[in-house]
Amino acid sequence: YANVYQQTGTIFKTFKNGNLVPLYKRSNKREFYITELVLPPSQKSQVFIRIHSIKKIKNGNVALFTKAYYLEFAKNYIESEKHSVAFMVFYLLSLFTIFLFGVVFWLRTHQKLYAYYLAYIFFQIVFAFAVLRSTTLSVGNIFLYIPYRFSAVSETSQFLFIGFYIFFIINLLEIKKYNQPLTKALIYFGRFCLLYGLAIYIYLIVGKDSKISSEILAIVRLIVLPLNLVMLIWIIYKVKHPLLKYFVVGHSFFFIGAVLASYVMITKSNYHPESIFNFPYAPTIIFQAGLLAEVFCFAFALGENIFLLQKEKENTSQNLITQLQKNQQLQENMRVELDRKINQKTEELIQLYSKIEKQKEKQLKNSFTQKLLEMEMLALRSQMNPHFLFNSLNSIKHLIMTSRNEDAITYLDDFSTLLRSILHNSNREIISVEEELEILELYLSLEKSRMGNNFNYYIQASNREELSQFHIPPLLLQPFVENAIWHGLSTGNNPEKTLKVTFDTSDSLKITIEDNGIGRKASSEKKKTQKSMGMKITQERLALYNHSNDTSIHLEIKDLENESIPVGTRVTLTYSY
Repeated sequence: YANVYQQTGTIFKTFKNGNLVPLYKRSNKREFYITELVLPPSQKSQVFIRIHSIKKIKNGNVALFTKAYYLEFAKNYIESEKHSVAFMVFYLLSLFTIFLFGVVFWLRTHQKLYAYYLAYIFFQIVFAFAVLRSTTLSVGNIFLYIPYRFSAVSETSQFLFIGFYIFFIINLLEIKKYNQPLTKALIYFGRFCLLYGLAIYIYLIVGKDSKISSEILAIVRLIVLPLNLVMLIWIIYKVKHPLLKYFVVGHSFFFIGAVLASYVMITKSNYHPESIFNFPYAPTIIFQAGLLAEVFCFAFALGENIFLLQKEKENTSQNLITQLQKNQQLQENMRVELDRKINQKTEELIQLYSKIEKQKEKQLKNSFTQKLLEMEMLALRSQMNPHFLFNSLNSIKHLIMTSRNEDAITYLDDFSTLLRSILHNSNREIISVEEELEILELYLSLEKSRMGNNFNYYIQASNREELSQFHIPPLLLQPFVENAIWHGLSTGNNPEKTLKVTFDTSDSLKITIEDNGIGRKASSEKKKTQKSMGMKITQERLALYNHSNDTSIHLEIKDLENESIPVGTRVTLTYSY
């Protein structure tokens, strides 16, 4: 701007005019570049001019015009830029119109898409006002009243509307659905543009070096323009949205306008008389033309987006109507089905009641049967204990009759210990296999004392601790061992009488009792008149146990032969679930 001081005699007048002078302070409200001086006739006036420029002009040229020449110059100047200004006004009015439509849509939908679009249009409007500030059009431009603060708005507004434009594109094309890395890159790019726009505004307001400011602006433009091209190609490659065609056309207009405007600005071809760009504000007009084409493309895109949403809404409504009709039919079918099921359930309840009565009757019978089985099991155990006592007393009698008194005393001590164990377990329904093994060891030690050194027994258990996990009726194994000794080993001629008892827990539980006696056939021939009550009772106990428990014990007795000659007997008890 310029301060003009006029001295005529003792009268001083001050005039101030320029691009950065508020409109209400300007000496000439119509043109910021012309200051009118009135020279009194026949008097000497002294004029001082002080020029302030952020571009640091060393030698400013000041031209003097007569009023007639000034009017002619102003007329020609206004005439020369009227087409450019008319386009700027058209650009501004178009933006205002689209902005108002955008506000209406945003108030109805409150979607982020329209919020970003409104911000994008708003900062283009700010940019349009900032550009108009340097033209001869002064009507309605608020920036003319605060020119210094808004001298940096042109650059700032461009990066702000680019930033909001990027976020608008992310939502319009729903890029998150197609590619996450692209979405992140666009978000970072948009944030950079917004932050740079705010930062450059502060710097241009505070900064004093216009040369550095120009260099920064040039460098950032050189970075941002190629990034716009990369963004365009990347989106075309990754995104397959129905509105992609509008983005491609609109962004192409923007990119071409930006590149062409930068080219005209750098080459200054708008100052060449033969150039097609030789018209006022050529870089700005070219850039705004690209922006306006882009804005129109996105206006059409939003229109089609509304059409697509409406179509989707209609499809949804139609689907809802169809679904409601299906629901009505379904309800009718369900009512019929419900009536059928009620009748069916009534019938089932009648049958169920009858079935429950039968089950109660059956349970009552089963309860009596179970009690009978328990009483029978108790009776068998009661028979088992006297039978064992009878056999043991026979052993003591045999020792006394053979004058083996000390053996008889030792036998009686061991027998009393065994008897206590038997009495302790006789009233129990089941005991662990480990406890049964302890009783069996006492019994075999007694038989060893009775029979002498020609009788040997071996007990083999892979893991005694695991035997505590299995349960069997008490004194289940003793009758099998007793039968092997009395009916297999005692009656045989084999000088070495051997009995092996094996407990295998590798796969459930398997108990094997094996002797090298004369076998069952030879034993039955020798003792036809004597029947082993212990074996019979034990087999009956096993049958009752298997009937009344979830687990079962399978019994297998096998004669061992060597070339058809009996060499012993093997009893196998297999525990199963």
